[in-house]
Amino acid sequence: MSVWMEKARQLVMMKAKYATASAIATAVDYTLYLMLVDRVFSPAPSNVISYTCGVLVNFVLQRFFVFELQRRASHAFLLAMLVSLGGMAISTGIVAGLSMLAFLHSTSLLQTLRHRHCIFYNFYFKRYVFEKAFCVSY
Repeated sequence: MSVWMEKARQLVMMKAKYATASAIATAVDYTLYLMLVDRVFSPAPSNVISYTCGVLVNFVLQRFFVFELQRRASHAFLLAMLVSLGGMAISTGIVAGLSMLAFLHSTSLLQTLRHRHCIFYNFYFKRYVFEKAFCVSY
């Protein structure tokens, strides 16, 4: 197998692990959001709380099952939280804006839209956080 094919296979496997970890973290986020929204808080604060919990779950899964840590864990944690803070700002903006539309107020469509906004942003920045690499090196 050529070096290129092996690197491509590794990237596909890493993205599959990332997708699995993200699905678990999203389930935590989504479940918590639905438990909080309109029962305890309005959509935007519910999003901040649930997103934060999902981010913490995601960090642990990415740290141990997805990426190879190439820096101190505390440094990776701080960088991952900064990347996630950017994602939370985008996500909360989407929730705040779209929740003003009556038919999207607390629906699963709103949650789907907020989660799909930055798949590539998250994967490549988190890869940099853990492995100091944005792309495949040949």
